[in-house]
Amino acid sequence: MAASEMAMTASLGTHRYPVAPGCELNVRSGPGTGYSIVDVLPLGASVPVNCQTPGTTVSGPYGTSNIWDNIGNGRFVADAYVKTGSDGYVAPRCG
Repeated sequence: MAASEMAMTASLGTHRYPVAPGCELNVRSGPGTGYSIVDVLPLGASVPVNCQTPGTTVSGPYGTSNIWDNIGNGRFVADAYVKTGSDGYVAPRCG
């Protein structure tokens, strides 16, 4: 786990969801593939889902979805790559 990820976990204390096995996941500055990549999560990462918002539709290991998960300030990942146990929203909508 990256130091920034550990600091985020300590400060938020939220439930974490695993990223799909075998995937290094791009973290973007906004909810879509048109936003810049600000980080890449390593294999085996897990993420907090602070809130969720609609964005670019993405197909991944967990289906096709336009839901994007906010994992930190200005940090979004495609929900289709995060095992939340649901095809819908599992956190409040971002605001």
